[in-house]
Amino acid sequence: MDKSLLMFIGSCFVSPIILFLYLPSLSLQWIILQSSLLSLGAGILTYKMIPTIAEMTAQANLAGMDLNKKGDAKFHGKKIPESLGICTSVVYLVTVILFQLFQWFSFPNTVLLSEYNAALASICFMILLGFGDDVLNLRWRYKLILPLFASLPLLVAYAGGTSVVVPIPLRDYLGGVFDLGIFYRIYLLLLAIFCTNSINILAGINGLEVGQSVVIATSIIIHNLIELTLFTQQQPNSTATSPHLFSLILMIPFLFTTISLLFHNWYPSRVFVGDTFTYFSGMCFAVVAILCHFSKTLLLFFVPQILNFLYSVPQLFGIIPCPRHRVPKYNPETGKMEAIPSNLTLLNLFLMIFGPMTEKQLCIYLLIFQGFCSGVGFGIRYFVAPYFF
Repeated sequence: MDKSLLMFIGSCFVSPIILFLYLPSLSLQWIILQSSLLSLGAGILTYKMIPTIAEMTAQANLAGMDLNKKGDAKFHGKKIPESLGICTSVVYLVTVILFQLFQWFSFPNTVLLSEYNAALASICFMILLGFGDDVLNLRWRYKLILPLFASLPLLVAYAGGTSVVVPIPLRDYLGGVFDLGIFYRIYLLLLAIFCTNSINILAGINGLEVGQSVVIATSIIIHNLIELTLFTQQQPNSTATSPHLFSLILMIPFLFTTISLLFHNWYPSRVFVGDTFTYFSGMCFAVVAILCHFSKTLLLFFVPQILNFLYSVPQLFGIIPCPRHRVPKYNPETGKMEAIPSNLTLLNLFLMIFGPMTEKQLCIYLLIFQGFCSGVGFGIRYFVAPYFF
């Protein structure tokens, strides 16, 4: 098994385990431990199921050539099964439903229960639309619209406020809190659309879509554990822990099932994840950020995706020609990926800055950058933001 993959996965568990051990509440630790054990079982099941589902998708002609290995005799004529995100997403859904079925997570009120069900509805809707995209090969204009419909259960069930805390320098003009009203809900809708599509456009090499999702999920889990620790220490009886516990219940099974997919999608990939996974993962992140009220923090973890989107804007909006596939060029003589400057993606930008590298190296460097941005995001969230809010 690839050592770099094992190191990457191991690094994702170090901080969460340490923070878990320092949680001051045994009841919280017990709930999280139950979640982790069930999620571990879900991860093992996902890992075992993927080869079987891969055969089924290949038989259904859901398979394709790896564009980054054209000219490589070792991969010549080899078709890779696609849409294996369906396996991960279905196991994930069953896992989180089991928490509700067996009441391992105690909902303190009916509002939170309705939000939990709305979260499952939005995720399920997005899985369906993503798999439909894999089968029907929808155009980009429709891909932007689909998350809008999948987000409707979230907006209907959202019971939080629509006010934002005004930065300290602006409080003399706007006051301490400013109510955005309907514009706040529009912002949440745009956030869901961005999350689902941003992972989809920062893609194209083995392991990148799944790897970046693992880093973001780990960052969210770390943030939730930090918040649980702070709130429990300062306000032992506060209900403010509920949103972050809610987020953990959704993110822990996501992390385990996604890691199982990564084992199969790591270079050289044995399966492709398809739009099913990218839509599913983006909606999972949007769901926890919206319902658990840390959308601004989530955007700090999405910095590479934001940069990729901004860099891609001229092509995405048709200002300059946009090819169907914007991946770098594979050079069979050197075995390395080379930049195509006219394809405006973070992948090509990295290759222009750092020079040609193998597909595996490019993926690792991008994941390191993703982790670095999350680290900077934590610094901004906990050390810089208090001076402005």
